[in-house]
Amino acid sequence: MADDLDHVARIQAEWARERPDVDVRPQGVIGRLHRLGGLLTEQLCVVYRRFGLSEGDFDVLATLRRAGEPYERAPSELSEHTMVTTGAMTKRIDRLERAGLVSRRRSETDGRGRVVALTDAGRELIDAAFTEHMRNERRLLDALTAEEAAHLEALLTAWLGRVEPPQS
Repeated sequence: MADDLDHVARIQAEWARERPDVDVRPQGVIGRLHRLGGLLTEQLCVVYRRFGLSEGDFDVLATLRRAGEPYERAPSELSEHTMVTTGAMTKRIDRLERAGLVSRRRSETDGRGRVVALTDAGRELIDAAFTEHMRNERRLLDALTAEEAAHLEALLTAWLGRVEPPQS
């Protein structure tokens, strides 16, 4: 019977045996989401690495690309859109600039501000990487039926909406 249990169910069974006074049912959802998140991240990073990118690099380039023409944002906007500290963002931008994928310049509207923009090479790279990324996500999601995927998306949307603070 124990061999039929997945990793999370085995942990739950052990805790239920050792601490029957504690309700371990939440582990069934949270533990599986945590494990699934790690496994999905590993699979997503395979594609990023194929393009010479880290997960963070991909995130910055994708955020700039989503901004639309002229594919630029202030560093503070990049931090907001990627939920990365400004210090970590500076390191990412430095690395991407050295690779010729982004450029920095003074803001035309704020003389003290800076703007980060995709270069032509950066746009070509993120367009190719994003296309492959979406193929990879489709492959991963195809483990579910269309109905299961839609139901899961609705559940996750509702849950996230109740847990994550609203963004302006």
